[in-house]
Amino acid sequence: MDHSKEITIYDIAKNLNVSPSTVSRALKDDPTVSKKTRKKIFETAAQMGYRSNPFAKNLRQQQSLTIGVIVSDLDSPFISSVVSGIEKAAGEAGYGIIITDSSQSAVKEAANAQNLFHRRVDGMIASLAPDTKDLAHFSPFVEKNIPVIFLDRTSEMAESTSVVIDNMQTGYMATKHLIGQGCRRIAHVTSDLQHNIYALRYKGYRDALAESKLPFEESLLVIAEPTEEASEAAAKKLMGLKPMPDGVFVTNDFAAAVCIRTFLEQGVRVPKDIAVVGFNNEVIGRLIKPTLTTVNYPGREMGEAAARSLVNHLKGAGNIGSISTMTIRAELIVRQSSLKK
Repeated sequence: MDHSKEITIYDIAKNLNVSPSTVSRALKDDPTVSKKTRKKIFETAAQMGYRSNPFAKNLRQQQSLTIGVIVSDLDSPFISSVVSGIEKAAGEAGYGIIITDSSQSAVKEAANAQNLFHRRVDGMIASLAPDTKDLAHFSPFVEKNIPVIFLDRTSEMAESTSVVIDNMQTGYMATKHLIGQGCRRIAHVTSDLQHNIYALRYKGYRDALAESKLPFEESLLVIAEPTEEASEAAAKKLMGLKPMPDGVFVTNDFAAAVCIRTFLEQGVRVPKDIAVVGFNNEVIGRLIKPTLTTVNYPGREMGEAAARSLVNHLKGAGNIGSISTMTIRAELIVRQSSLKK
């Protein structure tokens, strides 16, 4: 027998000289087929190497039992935790996921959306690329009533459920912690403020300063991508300010770790001379000395919440159209890098 050939119910029927419909019903354990015949068909199917084809069945039912996922950077520990959460919740509900990475490119994001549409996913979870300006590439999903949930990096244009954290509150919380430690000249190192998550964290930072009647100067805001080179340059820029800031809120743990290393190399003591708060709660924050105070970014919980909401909608147990935003709670994890008191 050619074992490379996919065995069908027709092959089993021919082998046993019964009808394909009898084989089909027997493999579903249909009681209208006698126990003896069912047993024989099951044994023959196993011997011949028959595998059921749920994909074909799902297509007949207009389902693929798959969820498309678009993320912006699979190398990010946060995104990896998001995907882990999506996979867990989707898998528990019997859905598989197809993961695509836009590599922070709107063009690639649009291509990924088109690919997932043609692969007949039942629903979509998407975290937008930084340079995404419009959502036209999601229009085919809307037209076919295929639900889309946006996660983390969302858009005000999105007429769909979004799963986020309260970015404004996290910026406020991190800054208020520094103020509570006695910091009075607090800097902010962040990424492009055109991106809503960074703009909201910046607003929270500014609100905390204003509430405590602390001054803000443009020189205290440093826009830098979270790379080693850019983060080192940001730290050096802060050290060059007169007077130097006594606290800094950095919206990325890796960037914060590089800043701490740079401060220490230049003889600036952390937290005595400058207290540091990061963002994401990545492993690096627990490994550096002093350990990093950070905002926990609950990626896994966000992924699980998005997937569960989507699955419930697909199964008719919920309606994502009735919820505009799901906000997952974030918390401050206080460690050594910010404790002046």
